Amino acid sequence: MTLIEHAPILLIAIPLLAAFLTPIVGRVNSLLRNFEMIIALISTEFLAILLSYDVIRNGIRTYTLGAEIPGLTSPAGFPVRIILEVDAMNAFISLIASSITLIVAIYCLNFMKEQRILDKFYTLLLLLLTGMLGLTLTGDFFNLFVFLEILSVSSAALIAFYVQRGEALESAFKYMVISSVGALMVLFAIGLLYGQYDLLNMAAIADSIQGSFLDKVALTLLISAFLLKAGSVPVHMWKPDAYGEAPAPVSVLLLTSALISLYVLFRIFTIFAINPVLLGWILAILGILSIFLGVSMALIQNNLQRLIAYSGIAEIGYIILGVGSGLVEFPSPTGFGFTAISGGLFHILNDTLDLGLLFLIAGAIFYITGKRDLSIGGLAHSQPTLAVFFLIGMGAVSGLPPFNGFASKLMIYESVYYLNPLLAIIGILGSILMLAIFVKVFSAIFLGIPYDKELRKIPGSMLAVMGILALSIIFIGLFPNLVLESIITPATKALINPKNYIEAIL
Repeated sequence: MTLIEHAPILLIAIPLLAAFLTPIVGRVNSLLRNFEMIIALISTEFLAILLSYDVIRNGIRTYTLGAEIPGLTSPAGFPVRIILEVDAMNAFISLIASSITLIVAIYCLNFMKEQRILDKFYTLLLLLLTGMLGLTLTGDFFNLFVFLEILSVSSAALIAFYVQRGEALESAFKYMVISSVGALMVLFAIGLLYGQYDLLNMAAIADSIQGSFLDKVALTLLISAFLLKAGSVPVHMWKPDAYGEAPAPVSVLLLTSALISLYVLFRIFTIFAINPVLLGWILAILGILSIFLGVSMALIQNNLQRLIAYSGIAEIGYIILGVGSGLVEFPSPTGFGFTAISGGLFHILNDTLDLGLLFLIAGAIFYITGKRDLSIGGLAHSQPTLAVFFLIGMGAVSGLPPFNGFASKLMIYESVYYLNPLLAIIGILGSILMLAIFVKVFSAIFLGIPYDKELRKIPGSMLAVMGILALSIIFIGLFPNLVLESIITPATKALINPKNYIEAIL
């Protein structure tokens, strides 16, 4: 047996095992605990890279738990065990999840250093990664529900990490209620599908599905639940509170988990393919509404993290707009449809980097000033590096060249224009307003007379992490075709060819 054969299950098992070991090791020595956590995350990152390279080069990889041969999925003619299925699409998403979690963990080594319950924090962080990876790689609905619950519980606990703040506890409670509603929708949908087909495997159900009324009800529930987890309009209400009150690095992980929920949503759309044109138009309209509401509400915010959270709602709107426009051409998106889906998937990567950088900058500002509002002023005099990082993040999230956001947004604008010019115009106006908002933020925080109160020094590890994200933004902006050809295009092809996903199991 080779490492690559067991990579799918190891990708989930390593952070899960590390989550249980972390508090035990922490009782022995805090430095040893940090070392154990970072080694676990580096190992997970290595496996994600290895698995991505393998599936892009060799095709879909399956892993059947409990089988003598991991690739044996249907010994009785249909799947009877828990199965993980990895293609270029979810390999791409798992690579994003593992990379961002590693970056956030390094950032937190100093950001959260003064907290006395770091064992719990790192355990929750590793459990959150386990939930994200499980949600991405699972091939059956029941485990989709299990990993969704792991993700939701760990996220709620991390939102409430600043337990001394009543607002944090309130936000965590709201998130838990919303997550419970979404989980009940998923569980009810699973029950409807299992009652009809006696199956839990997604590929097997997709092969058997008849498009009955109950099928449509089940898919509607699944779509609603994952739109809720993603924070799209009209079910976005939890997002500003959760992102605004959580520690800034936790907000980056919440953002990543929301984007993973979009992956699950897109996978459900494509493998079940019931009324894809109608669903595509619904997604496109929800995308436009998310852009409009996100930008409009960001204009009036005074809390930096809440402002970035509303920007995140708008940015998710661009992803939904792109993929929804491509689904209108389903089942054979070519031309503008393929470009639209590619642009949407490309924007998942870019959003993670752009908004992730802005959240980490917000965390650094809170670290040195103890403030989250915009009434700071003059930080550029003492923190020029932080100001430069903010300018890079601002340009990227606004879609300015030569940053990465320009490449993905341009693909979305061009392709959506073929579907309906008005949608493209609204998207462009949203980016212009986004730029205006962040220019105002930059002026309020970094310009003006020098900040006259004492500032803490930003640790080198935090600056290094922000520098990595900033350099990634610039590199992708300068060489977008390299990323498109190596990662995005294979992911798009995997997503729009559900037959391959189904046949790998059956």
